[in-house]
Amino acid sequence: MTVQGLKYFIYARKSTEEEERQLLSIPAQLSELKTFASKEKLSVVDTLIESKTAKQPGRKVFNEMLEKVQAGEADGIISWHPDRLARNAVDAGMIIHLLDNQKLLDLKFPTLVFQNNPQGLFMLSISFGQSKYYIDNLSENTKRGLRQKVKSGGYPSQAPIGYLNDTINKTILVDKSTVKYAKQAFKLYSKASYTLQSISDFLFDKGVKTRSGRKISKDRVKMFLTNPFYYGHFRYNGEIYQGKHQPIITKKLFDQVQSVIKKRGFSKPPKPHNLPFAGFMKCGECGYTITAETKTKHYKGTNRKVTYVYYRCSKKGQYCSQPFLRKEKLIKQVNKHIKSVSLPQNIGQMFLRKLKHEEKQLASSWRATAKKIDEQIKLIKTKLETLLDAHLDQLVNREEYLTKKNKLMSQKKSLEEKLSSLSQSYADWLGPFREWIFSALSAKKISEENKNLFEKRSFLINTGSDFVLRDKKLRTNWQKPWAAVRGAAKNRNWERETGIEPATFSLKTRCSTFLRASHSDEILK
Repeated sequence: MTVQGLKYFIYARKSTEEEERQLLSIPAQLSELKTFASKEKLSVVDTLIESKTAKQPGRKVFNEMLEKVQAGEADGIISWHPDRLARNAVDAGMIIHLLDNQKLLDLKFPTLVFQNNPQGLFMLSISFGQSKYYIDNLSENTKRGLRQKVKSGGYPSQAPIGYLNDTINKTILVDKSTVKYAKQAFKLYSKASYTLQSISDFLFDKGVKTRSGRKISKDRVKMFLTNPFYYGHFRYNGEIYQGKHQPIITKKLFDQVQSVIKKRGFSKPPKPHNLPFAGFMKCGECGYTITAETKTKHYKGTNRKVTYVYYRCSKKGQYCSQPFLRKEKLIKQVNKHIKSVSLPQNIGQMFLRKLKHEEKQLASSWRATAKKIDEQIKLIKTKLETLLDAHLDQLVNREEYLTKKNKLMSQKKSLEEKLSSLSQSYADWLGPFREWIFSALSAKKISEENKNLFEKRSFLINTGSDFVLRDKKLRTNWQKPWAAVRGAAKNRNWERETGIEPATFSLKTRCSTFLRASHSDEILK
């Protein structure tokens, strides 16, 4: 059939979702196709452009074009290559079906010749099949490449906060402008006095924002704080891999943050903001959760209305005789509980002075021990060199050489690990103890301020457990360090209750008294 009298659509497509770097851009395609149409004297009635992958059926412009062809608005299609029309079996089948039914009379491609006959249709089917094979193979190769990349420690996605994507070397680099704030965010949240919203506010104040310049949402902050990427691992397809990027926090700090998150249960703060203790306590009679209820009282003859908050047992359909408790009375008890574990300023300052002195002594002791280990490592290196020379001079046979070498290498590795472990943990107990001191010193201030009730809740969570409300009285089980402080304060005899005697004070011994519940004995020995 001749092309005389036939009308054609020009169709140009380039995917933004595929790695088809070698294919012409849409302007280049249009230029080539219009030149081709002019040269072949083809009548073009419309030019259609689409930026969408043809891997899956459902292209809007493509489907509209076929509808227009069936309506008789055009008889043929001009495109750069058959793969511009279809890369899936459904779209390819629609093209061939229209050709079979004479709804579509002709296809024109500058890159190959097509004739609307059985042989031409057969060759077109092969071309469509090759196009589908290409995109399927491309997808499989991409997946295979990603699997290989993650196995070797490469992160196959957008770098998180505190990092940058090195597009040239395909690696992840530390972002020097934001990394310090990412570190601070983990440290702040680990203290349990910060919420997801306050971390978002902190990052925003430091210039860490979304691409649109807004605050990072609480959900994204949650993802940030639970991302193992920051201590050197990363999650891909639900599996954890060892990364080759530089970690910015320790696994220990990450675990502390996860502990805080677990205690809070990722729960959003109750609304309104004056109900922080809803769901916080259990009923001492039936064991169900204590909930909060807000009621507003209108006073007749005036415009005055007062809102009251009550805490009561949720009961869950069963009888419970426990009465409700007004918010003000509950907060008064909470303040009393917090104040009971506050550390007196004079005792706290004495702790801090002794802590600083102990830190200097430990540093001096560590340097002396590290120097001895380093000298032993250097001695082994010398022995290895001497042993190698003796083997090369044939003074020591191969079997004896290997036996001695392996033994020396084993000793060297053990000493190197000992040195590394010593440098990391020689004063591990000092940090937690210092944090505990500051927390205990802040208790009195927290108990006296009533603006941030969630700060009171966080303090109680970190110091006690099993919060029970019975007969309008709040009870809790204090953790051992705090129980000791409470007992000492209650009896007003710090020297007797804690064993602190300023004249013969041993910080490490007293530290073990307070922190044994949360730190291993080995650290405290």
